[in-house]
Amino acid sequence: MTEQTTEQNTAEHNDVPLIEVTNLYKAFGTNVVLNGITFSVKAGESFVVIGGSGTGKSVLIKCILGLIEPDKGEIRVKGKNLAELTSSERREALKHFGMLFQGGALFDSMSIVDNIAFGLIQGAGMARSEARKIALEKLGAVDLSAKVANLYPAELSGGMQKRVALARAIATSPDIIFFDEPTTGLDPIVSGTINDLIVRCVRDIGASAVTITHDIHSLRQIGDQIGLLFKGKFVWQGSVDDMDSTRNPYVVQFINGKPDGPFTV
Repeated sequence: MTEQTTEQNTAEHNDVPLIEVTNLYKAFGTNVVLNGITFSVKAGESFVVIGGSGTGKSVLIKCILGLIEPDKGEIRVKGKNLAELTSSERREALKHFGMLFQGGALFDSMSIVDNIAFGLIQGAGMARSEARKIALEKLGAVDLSAKVANLYPAELSGGMQKRVALARAIATSPDIIFFDEPTTGLDPIVSGTINDLIVRCVRDIGASAVTITHDIHSLRQIGDQIGLLFKGKFVWQGSVDDMDSTRNPYVVQFINGKPDGPFTV
């Protein structure tokens, strides 16, 4: 293989989105939640999904994670169609994912360091001593002292628990990290700190990010590309700069919090 061909193949590989969702549908009975969702996320890109309550944001994430099976459509991770993979191949593909849940979802009965090390031990089969060493490093990455390592989640503030959850999400150095309402329930100052940590941690490990949020301040801090969901569809997609200049009535109403517009209450 020539050097030119190698470079061409590498460039083509790099052009393949890490996540590519095409024409995704999901209904629960007569309730259509996802109604033809299409989007992609490139390597190193931060894609933020915004929209009102009940618009399908969480269902979309759960479909990508394999927690819910879509009725129709295609989800590709690194070019591979998840529906066509064997169970073992699917588990391997999902190892590329990290997740920060809305409530943190820390294990109350485990110490902080064991919470962070959990995925390394259970998912990656890493030795406990090595996993705890990495967990301590990740604590430092989210600006927490090793002094909290042997504490339990209930002994930490809400903001500190979110930092621990972020440390756990990045512990395996995933290619793609999902954030479910990462600043919900936090005051503006703590929210800003969490957003800064998300940007820094995602950049440091070279991951892509998919975030669902209602928080306009968060999306401005962490987003590269934005998708606005309404009635199971993206009614608009674009960059943060595009969002500020667009005349799309859905975007204008949502980002300005106006009571009047195409969104129905």
